Amino acid sequence: MVDLEYIAMFLNTLTPKFYVALTGTSSLISGLILIFEWWYFRKYGTSFIEQVSLNHLGPWLGGVENNNNGNNNTNNSQNNNQQSVPECKVWRNPLNLLRGAEYNRYTWVTGKEPLTYYDMNLSAQDHQTFFTCDTDHSRPSDESVMQRAWRERNPQARIKAAHEALEKDSECATAYILLAEEEATTILETERLFKQALKVGEANYKKSQSTQHLGAHYEAIHRRDTNVCVYVRRRLAMCARKLGRVKEAVKMMRDLMKEFPMMSVLNIHENLIEALLELQAYADVQAVLAKYDDISLPKSATICYTAALLKARAVADKSFPFASCRFSPEIASKRGLSTAEMNAVEAIHRAVEFNPHVPKYLLETKSLILPPEHLLKRGDSEAIAYAFFHLPHWKRVDGALNLLHCTWEGTFRMIPYPLEKGHLFYPYPSCTESADRELLPAFHEVSVYPKKELPFFILFTAGLCSVTALLALLTHQFPEPMGLVAKTFLNTITSPFNFLVEKLEGVLPSNLWHQLTRL
Repeated sequence: MVDLEYIAMFLNTLTPKFYVALTGTSSLISGLILIFEWWYFRKYGTSFIEQVSLNHLGPWLGGVENNNNGNNNTNNSQNNNQQSVPECKVWRNPLNLLRGAEYNRYTWVTGKEPLTYYDMNLSAQDHQTFFTCDTDHSRPSDESVMQRAWRERNPQARIKAAHEALEKDSECATAYILLAEEEATTILETERLFKQALKVGEANYKKSQSTQHLGAHYEAIHRRDTNVCVYVRRRLAMCARKLGRVKEAVKMMRDLMKEFPMMSVLNIHENLIEALLELQAYADVQAVLAKYDDISLPKSATICYTAALLKARAVADKSFPFASCRFSPEIASKRGLSTAEMNAVEAIHRAVEFNPHVPKYLLETKSLILPPEHLLKRGDSEAIAYAFFHLPHWKRVDGALNLLHCTWEGTFRMIPYPLEKGHLFYPYPSCTESADRELLPAFHEVSVYPKKELPFFILFTAGLCSVTALLALLTHQFPEPMGLVAKTFLNTITSPFNFLVEKLEGVLPSNLWHQLTRL
């Protein structure tokens, strides 16, 4: 046991320079810890100190008595829980824009790239899957040129390769597709090239349809020709929609869905819903929703928010006109909610639980950007893609946005812990932020849900760094007064121990006290 008199003597011999060096060193160390903690939190979303405490120190301190079987069971349960969490699957955007006529035009005006390389690389993989097959040796333009064109990173190289393919074979449908998507600078020019691609594609489709049952070789060719036909007809319908021929676009989409019912994976019904909303054919929209808003089918923001929009429209169509415009929580709490209002609020809560990022874009509290070519369901990318095309439809329904504004935040009170529990859907995935950052351009501020709050250890480290930096500055400017303050502070802390030592010295026998002091 060290004598406290020696400690007091040591403290009295310390000079002000020691306190300057001590506080400066403490400030530097705490600052480095703060920088590391902040970097780790920005990259991994958690505090390093907190993670180490929970994952390593916690089991070491509290799990000593557990046997090996218990540890194995715990690890197995953790692995099962991790496997049960839904993965973040990236989907092709059903309403993706045209690169040449729309995305490139945005780049010319703003100088910003609306598409990330990750997004365009996914599109290149899609094109290779849809438009190529292992039996392309019968079509030299497809085998030698177009397969290379889809893999080219440079847009000009892709366009050049498409022209080379047409020089080899003037009936190369996929070359027309690439030129329509990337070289054409207007919708009219795009439509013209797609019509040429459709003429060639339908001829190839009919030819391969008659031979598809002759073997796997012919079946692969027919599958590729089917993909080409469906893709081109869908893009032609979207061109008609963009050019204002909405009824023609609706007919083309209906025919396409009727002729190729097995191609539902392309989500053509979402194109149809948007076109029907433009026509204000709400009964037809409800019929489409009745078919696709099924418990066995995957949901989307288009499905959930369109259902909420139709319920909000039902509120406005009641006997008292513009009732939803006067909707407010105060009035609703006094008179109660009607059946139509209750259904609308429940539909909004359902939609917001599926994708909580959409309301800020619909209410225009967060700025929109061009939608990406791929999206993440329940993520910010899906919210942008939905709001970009459906915001005018919400504005067209009187009071729908006001009803959304008054009720959407109530969703979060219904879900105790969104990361672990769901209410109407499976738990909200925690991987959406990282996937959205890959899909969306760097100049866009990615919407994050649930909002990550700064961990306690980062706040504690920031406070410690600030206090030590202030002490270092004061000690440097006023070394003698700060040295006196430090000595007074240390004497105050050690005074209870001195008092306790004096009491023990007076109570304990002298021989026992000498033995303790020798320790």
